[in-house]
Formats: sequence, structure tokens, C-alpha cells
Amino acid sequence: MPRPFSSSDEQWMAHALALARRGEALASPNPMVGAVLVRNQRVVGEGFHTYDALKHAEIIALEAAGSAARRATLYVNLEPCCITGRTGPCTQALIQGGIARVVAAMPDPNPAVSGRGFKKMRAAGIEVEAGKLSEEARRLNEAFATWITTQRPLVTLKSAMTLDGSLVLPGAVAGPSNERRPQWITSSASRAEVQRMRHASDALLTGIGTVLADDPMLTDRTGLPRRRPLLRVVLDSQLRLSVRSRLVREAQQDVLVFTCAAEKGRRAQALRHAGVEVVTIGERTRQTATARPDLRAVLEELGRRNIMSVLLEAGPTLNAAALGAGIVDKVRMFYAPKLAGGSPAAALSRSVPLPRDEPAGHEISRLRIEQFGADFAVEGYLRDVYGNC
Repeated sequence: MPRPFSSSDEQWMAHALALARRGEALASPNPMVGAVLVRNQRVVGEGFHTYDALKHAEIIALEAAGSAARRATLYVNLEPCCITGRTGPCTQALIQGGIARVVAAMPDPNPAVSGRGFKKMRAAGIEVEAGKLSEEARRLNEAFATWITTQRPLVTLKSAMTLDGSLVLPGAVAGPSNERRPQWITSSASRAEVQRMRHASDALLTGIGTVLADDPMLTDRTGLPRRRPLLRVVLDSQLRLSVRSRLVREAQQDVLVFTCAAEKGRRAQALRHAGVEVVTIGERTRQTATARPDLRAVLEELGRRNIMSVLLEAGPTLNAAALGAGIVDKVRMFYAPKLAGGSPAAALSRSVPLPRDEPAGHEISRLRIEQFGADFAVEGYLRDVYGNC
């Protein structure tokens, strides 16, 4: 019978999770994994995974520990793999290394691994226990879980607004041809957190309306290292994106536009010449003016490109379309202690409605509230991202 978890088990698992987080923006499209080898309450080896470094966290920890790994306990936030991919199976290396006990936070959501790694290690005589700090571990790799089981990315809808639901403050003016810039609704602390969210994402998705109104850069400005540049994705049905926009002027093969317009038109050619990729996708009808890129097809294409996580930063039109199409997995709303007043058209109920096809009484689950300066953020899930595991 497995022994009960101890306070030291929690301490070492927290350390493994902290190591795993160091792989943020460096491990995708693999999961973030941290591993700690402990013997006589002393760390003898540790490591975390990055995609380009190839080696898994468990192997790095084993190599650092050397002979001290024998009879040690491994703390790892994800079930060790038992298959051969870019590297050999970690389970075999742990067995050969003489590990006595493995404490894992959660099973691997990858159907090719889930539970099999635990089974192989137990069959070899290793004591295996799972579930310590599982909620933190599941949250850490929810994008990987979504992508590996559905072949599409996790979508997080982020928005900033006043207490009365306005996305814009009175008098704010935006646009590439206007000298005045929009007033910030939220605090610098909230904006720093949004940059952290961008850093943790593989792609940022917005609509052409936002680009035309704000002329944004949509970049990750944290300064932290990342393996791939943040992919900036624009839905632009009629290909109105200007080559003079900041987004295009600063494109470095990291801007992708989905459109319903002809791929070989002059605007498409000009954008490609500027370093923008243009893809025609979605609803093709004779009434071109009413056509819109199919959002599910967009996600499928991003999934094929190994994009595991998408941050949706858009206006009310695309927000409503995304929610209506059922592609949003979680939401994160930043509220500033301000009132905009004026037209009720900017109210939250108009900006981010719940999907109309959901049954009555549908609720956002697992709500969390965090404070950032004078602002607060509300986060919740529209679906269980581990439901396919």
C-alpha cells in the first residue's frame, strides 16, 4: 500500500513545479517538466525540459546525480514517458538508475503514455505515487493536454474593461493615422500580467477591427527567452490589413493572416513581400462580403503548426464569434475601478456573451480572482480541458 504523502513530499514537489515553470515558452510543443532527485533529504540532481535541449528533465537529473541516484526518490510534475520519441523512454533510464521511489503530480495526458509509465516502473519494483499538488500540475500543462488530445490549441479569451463593461474610455482615440493614442483602462500591474500571459502563449489571435482601430504591435515585451517568436494571428476576411501598419512593418515571419479573399490578389502579394503569411480559409460563398474565416478551421490549422496555446485579444465582435463557435476554453477578465458611462453598447453582456447553443444555466467553472494593483482579474473555464484525457 502506498505510503501517505509527507510535508517534505510537498516541499520537493513544489520545487519540481518551480523547475518546470522555467521551461515556459521554451518547452512547447512538449509539456513543461521539472524533476528533482532527493536522497536523505538532500537534492542530488535536478533539471527541467526545454525542447531545443532535447533531454527530458528526468534524464538531466539522473546525469547530474550520477551514482547518487541509486535508492533516491524522484519528484516530477508529470508521469515519466515510456515511449521512444525524440529521446528514449525515461522509465527505462529510471529503472536502470536504481531509483527507489517516484512521486509524480499527475499522469501524462498523452494517450500513448498515460498510466503506462507508472505501470512499467511498478513492475520493475519502483514505488510509485501520484497526485501530490496535482491541481497546480494540471494547470501548468493544460495547453499541452488540450493539444495532445484534440490536436487544437487551448484558447484563452482575455479582455480589459471598466466596472460597467466598457472596453474603451470616453475620449480615447486610436488608429494608425491619429496622433492621439488610446487611454489605458487597466493599471501597469495588469498590463505586466498580460505581457506574462503573452509570453506563456504560442500565439496571439485578434481581428482586423482591433488592428485598424489601435494599430497594435501585439508582441511579447517581457524580454524573457522563448524558443519561437509569438505568432501574431489576424482574422481579416476581406484582407484590409495595411502594409503600413506597425504589425506588418515589424513582421519577421511571425505574422499570419487568415482571410476569405483571394490568395493571389495584389494586397496578398504585398503582404507576403513584407514578410506576412496569408492563408485563405473557411467559409467560401458567392457573397464574399459576408464571408468570415471559419474559427474551428483556424484552430485546426494552428494545431497542425504545433501551436498549443492561443491568447485571444480582440474586440466584442470576434469575442462573441469565438464564444458562439464554442472555441474558447477559458476566460480572464481584467476589471479596473473605473466607470465609463455613456452608451450601454459596450456593456459586458454585449462584449462577451456566453454561447447561445449552451443549455440554460451554463456556468463558468473554477473561478479565481486575483488583484493586480488597483485592478482585479476574474478567471474561469468554459470546459474541462482534461475532459478528453
